[in-house]
Amino acid sequence: MHFKQVEAFVNVIRCKSFSKAAEAIYLSQPTISAHISSLENELGVCLIVRSTKEVYPSAAGRIFYQYALEMLRLRDRAILEVQSYATEVRGELDIAASTVPSQYILPDLLPDLVDKYPKVFFSVRQYDSAEVVGRIVDMDAEVGLTGTAPDKGACAFEPFLADQLVLIAPNTPAYRSLGEMTPSAVRALPFIVRENGSGTRRESEEYLLGAGVDPKSLHTVAQLQSTESIKQAVKSGLGVSVISRLAAEDFLSSGDVLQLKLESAHPQRSFYLVYHKKRPLSPAAEVFVREIRARFGVQPE
Repeated sequence: MHFKQVEAFVNVIRCKSFSKAAEAIYLSQPTISAHISSLENELGVCLIVRSTKEVYPSAAGRIFYQYALEMLRLRDRAILEVQSYATEVRGELDIAASTVPSQYILPDLLPDLVDKYPKVFFSVRQYDSAEVVGRIVDMDAEVGLTGTAPDKGACAFEPFLADQLVLIAPNTPAYRSLGEMTPSAVRALPFIVRENGSGTRRESEEYLLGAGVDPKSLHTVAQLQSTESIKQAVKSGLGVSVISRLAAEDFLSSGDVLQLKLESAHPQRSFYLVYHKKRPLSPAAEVFVREIRARFGVQPE
C-alpha cells in the first residue's frame, strides 16, 4: 500500500468524483482510477461504488476512510517533525466551531494566527455544538470550539473563556417599562429559540431552569438557526430570547435591543476547546491549541 493510493482514495471520497479528485492532487483521471483499483485489489474489497450518477464509499470504504485520514495525518506530522517544523508550521487546519465561537471569537483570533503562521491555511466550518463533537470524532476536523460540553468520551473539553447569557428584548417603550422579570412574566413573553443541538439552546434552557422557568412552558413563537437572525428578529419586535452576551454586545451598545433582568438566574457559561483525547494532533492543530491556551490563560489538562 502506497501513500499515493491512500491520498487518491481520500480525495475521491471528499470530491465525490474521480475527475475532481484528479484535479485536486494534480494527477490524471486514469492514474486515480489505477490507484483505487490497486488499493481494492490489495485489500480484497470494493472501496468505492461507481454509478452513472454518483461515486460514494462502500461499507468497507467508510471504515477504511477513517484509517486513511489518520495515515495521511501521521505521514504529514512525521515529515514536518523531521524537517524541524517548529520553526515553520505549515499545512491546512480544519476547525469545527459552533455559532458564537465561529462568529464572535475566531474572527478576532485569526488575524494574529495568520500573521504568526502564514503557511497555515485555517478552514473554519460552523455547526451546532453536537455536530462539532461528531466532526472531531469522525476525523472531519482536528479541533473545535463549542459553547457546551456534551458527554462524549472520545473528546477532551478545555474551558477557555467565560461568558454570560442575557435575556434580550426589543427596545420599545413596552419592554423598557418592565422591571425585574419573574418566572410568570417570562412565560407570558413571545420567545425566540435556537434549534435543537445548539449549545446556546442547551445553555439557555439551563439558565431558564435556574430562574424557575420551565422551557416547555414558554410562549415560543419562532425557532431560528443562527444567533444573528435571532438578534435581528428581536430588534424587529418578534419577541425576546436568551443569547450569549458576546453575541449581544453590539446590539446592546447601539440600543437596537435591551437587556431584561431575570431574577434568580445564573447566567454564567463557558466556551470549550475540543480535541480528540487519543488522536495525535498535527503541528498546525498543536499551535492552534497552544495559542488558544496562551491567549486565554488556560493551563493544559
